[in-house]
Amino acid sequence: MIKKKNKNKNNPFYDPTLTKRHRSSKRFKTFTLASLVFSIAFLVFFLFDIIGKGTPAFEQAYVNVEVTYNEASKKSYRKAIDKKYTRIVSRAWLRTVPMLIEENPELMGKTIKTWVLADDQVDQYLKGHYFKLKRKDRALIDEMKAYGDAELKFNTIFFTNGDSKTPEFAGLNSAIIGSILTLIITMLVAFPIGVMTAVYLEEFADDNKFTQTIEVNINNLAAIPSILFGLLGLAIFINLFGLPRSSPLVGGLTLALMTLPIIIVSSRAALRAVPDSIRQAGYGLGLTKIEVTRDHVLPLAFPGILTGSIIGLAQAMGETAPLIIIGMIAFIPDAPGSIMEAATVMPAQLFTWAGMPERMYIEKTAAGIMVLLTILISLNALAIYLRKKYEVKW
Repeated sequence: MIKKKNKNKNNPFYDPTLTKRHRSSKRFKTFTLASLVFSIAFLVFFLFDIIGKGTPAFEQAYVNVEVTYNEASKKSYRKAIDKKYTRIVSRAWLRTVPMLIEENPELMGKTIKTWVLADDQVDQYLKGHYFKLKRKDRALIDEMKAYGDAELKFNTIFFTNGDSKTPEFAGLNSAIIGSILTLIITMLVAFPIGVMTAVYLEEFADDNKFTQTIEVNINNLAAIPSILFGLLGLAIFINLFGLPRSSPLVGGLTLALMTLPIIIVSSRAALRAVPDSIRQAGYGLGLTKIEVTRDHVLPLAFPGILTGSIIGLAQAMGETAPLIIIGMIAFIPDAPGSIMEAATVMPAQLFTWAGMPERMYIEKTAAGIMVLLTILISLNALAIYLRKKYEVKW
């Protein structure tokens, strides 16, 4: 048999390693595709797990019982309802009976059948979760459910109440308001300082050792652990300046220190993306450097600056470690009325709930994560929208 001659070897451009490189390229593509699939699968699993655990928290168990408003119930809330219901009704709600009588004197001497908040174990029982109820209490709940006197309703408490020692009465209201106040302080401090620093370094500063040292330090600050900013905030704002601990003012200033490098780096990148022809055209018209930067360069770079700032704000909103150091993980049942009052934030609140022994806190933690993720995704979507809307095509 005549063996065929390999024509490729006679080709002066033949590369004997070509087949091996093609195989290597295919393996690399396979690995990258597998990594992408694994990442998407993990994300889908995480989202389904959080949604599955958190969705039940948006419903709360209520029971329809007779409540007596008189002097006895005003002195002792346990006497406001029949004794057999005391184990299935929330103690936190019963404690509000004397306050209800003071706020509504017309209730005195009346017995009204009304929907009241149920105990957390009743809530878990009606949802089919793990519970700790005595047999007679389960029989009572089953009987009430059959007559329509026990059911699940939308959990408004989750959004209107602050933290509580009783899980059925705990909500995110104080944490949400604390997060809003803290982020307002963060942006009021970090945004103008970060943008002005970026404009100075990119447009006005000379290329010398001083500016090079500043640039190196800014890049290093963007990479250090966030907990170190908490130690810095504790040392400067609380110990040195004597600002109130756990306040949104201290939390906002601490997060501003952490967000500054992100805003500076993203703002410089946006300024650097503006073509030099814009600057040269302004100089050709006789404009000064300040006028060119203020009226031409900065407006064109503003979409990128805004995008980086919003992403930095979203990252700051999810931070917990620096706020733990300055005390914003304390038990705060009431929403702060000012930036000087004690407050907590959503990530710290969720961290506290995750360590609670009651199982009802599991679904509340997952529901809080859903709310936090919704806010973060909304902020990132807003950043993308603003970038696309104001983006200039060169």
